[in-house]
Amino acid sequence: MPQANLIRFQCSACKRYTYWSRKNVRKSEGKLALKKFCRWCHKQTQHKEAKKT
Repeated sequence: MPQANLIRFQCSACKRYTYWSRKNVRKSEGKLALKKFCRWCHKQTQHKEAKKT
């Protein structure tokens, strides 16, 4: 995967980085937010696109 398109998702409850994905930078508008399962919280929480490092 190209490093430029990689984004990571951060759990809104425990603030851990749990998921990685790719994003089309040209067609995207704003930051992504998905409802995903967090294995540390053991429940479905909102996961938002985190800042690149």
